[in-house]
Amino acid sequence: MQLERIDAYRWRVPRHGGMRTDGLIFADDGLIRDLEGDQAVQQVANVAHLPGIVGPAIAMPDIHWGYGFPIGGVAAFDEQEGVVSPGGVGYDINCGVRLLATPLDIGDVRPRLKQLVDALYRTIPSGVGASRSDVRLGRRDLERVLGDGARWVVAQGYGSDADLEAIEANGSLPGADPECVSDRAKERGGDQLGTVGSGNHFVEVGYVAERYDATVADRLGLAPGTVTVFIHSGSRGLGYQVCDDYLDTMLAAAGKYGIALPDKQLCCAPIGSPEGKRYWGAMNAAANYAFANRQLMAHYARQALRTVFDDEAAARTRLVYDVCHNIAKHETHDVAGRPRRLCIHRKGATRAFPPGHAELAPQFRDLGQPVLIPGDMGRYSYVLVGTEGAYRETFGSSCHGAGRRMSRHKAKQLARSRNVPKELEEQGIVVRAATRATVDEEIPEAYKDVARVVDVVHAAGIGRKVAQIKPVGVVKG
Repeated sequence: MQLERIDAYRWRVPRHGGMRTDGLIFADDGLIRDLEGDQAVQQVANVAHLPGIVGPAIAMPDIHWGYGFPIGGVAAFDEQEGVVSPGGVGYDINCGVRLLATPLDIGDVRPRLKQLVDALYRTIPSGVGASRSDVRLGRRDLERVLGDGARWVVAQGYGSDADLEAIEANGSLPGADPECVSDRAKERGGDQLGTVGSGNHFVEVGYVAERYDATVADRLGLAPGTVTVFIHSGSRGLGYQVCDDYLDTMLAAAGKYGIALPDKQLCCAPIGSPEGKRYWGAMNAAANYAFANRQLMAHYARQALRTVFDDEAAARTRLVYDVCHNIAKHETHDVAGRPRRLCIHRKGATRAFPPGHAELAPQFRDLGQPVLIPGDMGRYSYVLVGTEGAYRETFGSSCHGAGRRMSRHKAKQLARSRNVPKELEEQGIVVRAATRATVDEEIPEAYKDVARVVDVVHAAGIGRKVAQIKPVGVVKG
């Protein structure tokens, strides 16, 4: 598909055929070359076919092929005329990232790094189907998790109100309806709360290696050398089942309401239809489960810090922020100079609201929303803040990670003759994993260089760099 260059960091997918609008891809020359032959560009064009879309179909610089929507995709739909699509949210509903800042310096941690990584591996369940969480949910408690999210976990003594203030939407989405979640999904979620899972999910120990805005970094508790813990996980089997449950429903709904689909993976329903409302209730419930999941894992991380260091290390470990990466939300945005209610789909994309936005907690209102961008386990991750540019151009959205450039199968082939954990240990990075396969498919080379992705975001004005974090310890499923 032919792309038109707009400037150094923007490319247009011209409107053609049944497209209702253009596509807009953020990338530099190198990242665009990585997309040659990738179906993700066609997916941007496909999204532009959907009814009620407002503005362009957008792709972030970490774009790669996904189910229906590309991963790294953002699309806004009018509340009255638009649609909601499971493919625009993804299978792992509210897969997201949480960043903890400890009171420890990297110099304090290095002598006990292996102990800390081992403690995290023992304390936080990981791996396919991991279900050895201390918290087993009965039906009534699971319903409360689905309705209240991280608030329920804090009410059980696993965290504090200060944690809730540092979570997007305070860790609880109001549109949740547990009745819209199937029994099978609830069954899968009953014993997975507080678990990492596998694939690209992880718990990572790092330290603040570089700062680009010292004032903002200080406000976020990210002094030079500060040891951090990244937690990347989502709604586990429950969220996957919710998505799977609604695909047939949405495909039938598209036919029922006369919605022409360029790809059946874009199955959808009008936002206000019975099918759209039921998916909305289930999606938000799964998102709340994910908030609760990361909240409980943060409690386990503090326990590991207490075990290896002391009570003070655990007590003074603060939540910097927690963001969604796969979600659809109702928001008000300016369109053609007028406020308009929209349903924003962010799939593999991060909300990046600017300074002054009313939805931000008071502690972030003059800074902008923290944007957490994990990279790969061998290089670095980034903290940014949201900008006015993002709010104007991308409906307050930014990238969410490095973005895969290699399939999991190809990565495992490339790693077959190597000892990846040993390679990483020679770089000073300790890895603990349930299986070799998980590490092999997540080798650093399988991902784009997240520094390039973040530099595009920063230069395009849809996010502003605050700090770089380098990994020293990784727990994989």
